[in-house]
Amino acid sequence: MELLLKKNVDKLGRVGDVVKVKDGYARNYLLPSGLATYVSSANMKLIEKEKIKMELQLKEDRERLQGVLEKLSGSSCTIPARANEDGRLFGSVTPVHIAEALAKAGFPVEPETIKLDSPIKVCGEFDVTIALNFEMKTKCRVTIVRDTVSESEKLE
Repeated sequence: MELLLKKNVDKLGRVGDVVKVKDGYARNYLLPSGLATYVSSANMKLIEKEKIKMELQLKEDRERLQGVLEKLSGSSCTIPARANEDGRLFGSVTPVHIAEALAKAGFPVEPETIKLDSPIKVCGEFDVTIALNFEMKTKCRVTIVRDTVSESEKLE
């Protein structure tokens, strides 16, 4: 099914793009969420007007986000996590954990802006992508260290 995107959708396209998706994805997610509409000349005209408004908004946001982007590009955070002797985590580190650690370090970001292919499951250093919008992305250094506090010490 071909649809016209009304909003930017990660890994699919930007506003005004005509995309071909499976029927179920269109009916169950894109259309009910208001992210896309059916392709027609009237809808194309409406989306073009929305796209112009969005471009103006993006220009305003670009200056504001540029300062945030510069701060984030040099930032790093350390996350203590429970792990075995080999460095394999008992759980995993997700974008929510990274957002909390960055907030403690003075860099408040939303978990949705942190892009991970999969949750982190081992100790070590990782370069994590933070995407403030489609155009503005940066990398942040995240270090996962083995938590040395035992469970009995946490209870006291």
